[in-house]
Amino acid sequence: MSPLGWDAPVDLEKEPAEVPDPETTEVPASLRAVIEDHMANYPDRRSATLPALAAAQRVHGWCSPQAIEQVAAVMRLTPAYLESVASFYDMLETHPVGRHAVFVCTNISCSLRGADELYEAALAATADDAEINVRAFECLGACDIAPMASVDGVYVGPLTPGDLPELLADIHAGRPVLPDRQLARRPVADPHANTREFPEHPIEALPDEDAANLELPVEDPAAAIGEPGGERPGPSAPLEEPPEHGEADSS
Repeated sequence: MSPLGWDAPVDLEKEPAEVPDPETTEVPASLRAVIEDHMANYPDRRSATLPALAAAQRVHGWCSPQAIEQVAAVMRLTPAYLESVASFYDMLETHPVGRHAVFVCTNISCSLRGADELYEAALAATADDAEINVRAFECLGACDIAPMASVDGVYVGPLTPGDLPELLADIHAGRPVLPDRQLARRPVADPHANTREFPEHPIEALPDEDAANLELPVEDPAAAIGEPGGERPGPSAPLEEPPEHGEADSS
């Protein structure tokens, strides 16, 4: 049961926590600066709640009571309000987890290509690793590299259970994770695309001054919109309405 979740028991006799005193609540200077920058982007400071909580989570590893209190002090909000937000969004952790997030996509495209086995293997490989937070994710939107995972926000794939030892070693060493499998480093989804030489476009073969003065054919706009001078669309088919009740058939 999550200590800050919607299903956590509450003490109804306890006084509700008020806005923490910003003068006595210690907040890391860097975290305070990030939260204040987010607050400056909105007319209502509460609109910065999500990025502020995410920033606190990056500092503390999860939305701990201390993290909630620090955000509340800077934003001048009650901890209860922030806890209600943190417990609603599943990417905000309300209990201690590993600092490194490995989200394995298990939606249909990835599942058909072995994501379920990959996820189970990742859980087994990190069972005693307190630094790694492995989760199944409904969809990460990278079906072209299925099965895939997000490792601290970096998309990598396609993956097999055999890639996990290298992936975990890269995480612990602080190296880029499987750089040859990173989606951001691929010019296109197909690693074999655009590997052949393409012929030069005719306009690129012209001298610069000739290319600048070249008049390319322009499609007649009248033809495109059906004005006089262009090819007009034909009449639409008439609507067929049923005869009114009691009207005789004229045929």
